[in-house]
Amino acid sequence: MSKLVQDKIQTGEARIVDAPKFGVKRDRSFGLPNALYVGTVACYLGFVGVMAAGFGNPVLIIPMVIFAFFMIAGFGVPAVWTRLKGNDSKPMTMGQFEANGIMTNTGRLAPRDAAVQVLLLPVLVLVWGITTATIAAIVS
Repeated sequence: MSKLVQDKIQTGEARIVDAPKFGVKRDRSFGLPNALYVGTVACYLGFVGVMAAGFGNPVLIIPMVIFAFFMIAGFGVPAVWTRLKGNDSKPMTMGQFEANGIMTNTGRLAPRDAAVQVLLLPVLVLVWGITTATIAAIVS
């Protein structure tokens, strides 16, 4: 708990010490294998590709390139963070992931369940894009 100690500092009853020095483990990889991240990026870029192909218009080239750039940057910058000096951990290999699964706040998660949780939204976005492009092609 925090409390005012200004009066104790002034009277000399309190002593000021340096913060304790202990190692902090930095994990910037989220502990998942790279293949799951590659699958996520592939689904999102696939969505942009489907939208560009389905609604191909010269006016939309620049926005589609910008969307693709932001998706690549959104996953590329964290990928660079995992390679920074001071990062104490490496992402799991697929073999380790398949053998152990992953530990979450609610307990151990099987590899299949973890992969489903990670890839569910990107796959749904890709399917949504394919469905939208298909409906647009049928209607026009």
